[in-house]
Amino acid sequence: MTLTEYLLNGLLVLVVVRQLRGKRLAGANLYLPLALVAYAAFRFLHSVPTAGNDLWLALTGAAIGLVLGTVCGLYTRVYPDHDGVPFARATAVAAALWIVGVGSRIAFSLYAQHGGGPSIIRFSAQHHITTSQAWVAALVLMALTEVVSRTAILVARGYGRGASSLVWPAIGSR
Repeated sequence: MTLTEYLLNGLLVLVVVRQLRGKRLAGANLYLPLALVAYAAFRFLHSVPTAGNDLWLALTGAAIGLVLGTVCGLYTRVYPDHDGVPFARATAVAAALWIVGVGSRIAFSLYAQHGGGPSIIRFSAQHHITTSQAWVAALVLMALTEVVSRTAILVARGYGRGASSLVWPAIGSR
């Protein structure tokens, strides 16, 4: 893993660890995780291969991310703060699921780079995964769907509680 990859993953873990104390769902607190995965997708996701079972692998990664992000979002407490802006406080379950997602991607990358490559190549051949880009796509799509689904659920839950300043902070209440 490169330093950039470690920093991106560390920042994603920090996002939820910081929410254990609670953060407003506005501004950087809301958009930073989206910006981080958008950057990762731009940097690493050049294509989603469709040959063999490559597409299925990518879709499986996306589905795992969707489940982790959805459950994480549902296990995060969301309530209005004193100004009516949604406030999110991650529970231990939400933080653990988030760390499982990030940690599994880090573990796979470290395994692939430190002796696991031949096993991954054999697995790929046996399961008709034709390119290493399929693994990249699966891991990036996992991160992307995890962050987007979690954020969407938090926004929906916060907005559902009457906090119109969540999406349009400058407009205030409508």
